[in-house]
Amino acid sequence: MKHYERINVECYSGYKANERPTAFIHRDRRWKIEAIIDRWYEGGRDPQQPAVDYFKVRTCEGMVVILRYLALFDSWSILTDDQTLHKNPIETPQRQGS
Repeated sequence: MKHYERINVECYSGYKANERPTAFIHRDRRWKIEAIIDRWYEGGRDPQQPAVDYFKVRTCEGMVVILRYLALFDSWSILTDDQTLHKNPIETPQRQGS
């Protein structure tokens, strides 16, 4: 089952604080972000729905994950299914017949 788990994130801060993530630490491992594949947000205009920023990122190891930033609480989390970060992201399945 997928859920969000709190993490520590290193960020680039340009025109605003925590503009984009550059690396994150999850389960005692540091993952450097190679690319931001997509980003989107929700809320922010209505006080009942605080701003939430989402980043779909690819790590240097090739793993793709979704990070979430809740500005109201200055809190980062990662969408995980408890197996995502236990797999070796460098290994790829061999094609049959190769």
